[in-house]
Amino acid sequence: MLKTRVIPTLLWKDVGLIKGVGFNSWRRVDTVLPAIKVYNMREVDELILLDITSNQENREPDYESIKEFSQECFIPFTVGGGIKSIENIKKLLRSGADKVAINTEAFNNINVIKEGAKIFGSQCIVVSIDARKENGKYYCYSHSGTKCTGIEVSKWAKEVESNGAGEILITSIERDGTMEGYDIELIKEVTDNVKIPVIASGGAGNYEDLYMAINEGKVSAVAAASIFHFTEKTPREAKIFLASKGVPVRK
Repeated sequence: MLKTRVIPTLLWKDVGLIKGVGFNSWRRVDTVLPAIKVYNMREVDELILLDITSNQENREPDYESIKEFSQECFIPFTVGGGIKSIENIKKLLRSGADKVAINTEAFNNINVIKEGAKIFGSQCIVVSIDARKENGKYYCYSHSGTKCTGIEVSKWAKEVESNGAGEILITSIERDGTMEGYDIELIKEVTDNVKIPVIASGGAGNYEDLYMAINEGKVSAVAAASIFHFTEKTPREAKIFLASKGVPVRK
């Protein structure tokens, strides 16, 4: 049986880590390397680092920094932000990333997903979907949650799967940073329509929230930031709680 993963998310802006609410109201919480070193010791299954300003600033990923971070990261490492081409993916993987997370460019050019999966393997390609509910439907947003694409989440999830995505990271813009629980309805918009692994993100405030995303949302992994930055809760304790509920977790 596949083990359910617990994945801290690091939001990277300029030289530091930040956290906000609803993809806004950013405040600085740490710097990258110390956070990575802490998570190395806290039994996390993977780590996701998202450069949230690279697309807005129309720049490439910071390969030198990623190389520096990856040398200190001893767990599977997913990197997102600024990816516009196969060459960007290649350079990130050579810099030490194990997977890449792609959002904005997939809407501009779905071939970056298709060709990336062919060249590097689907297991390397994570499609990040940021979503908001409007008029009773969930729509995808690009550019760090600032531009509505007009594409419904369920349709897009199926499309990226058919084009080779190996995993989907689904984030609720409205729940992000609120610690009020994941949007289970949104999560099911994805898990009900694809067969590839899905990572839930946006809103975790306690261990029960993680369990609900797994038990009701049927995700393969839970990603969280605020719960680990601003409370005493830890990934290790989260896994102990989930195991007590019968969820298979990595040890």
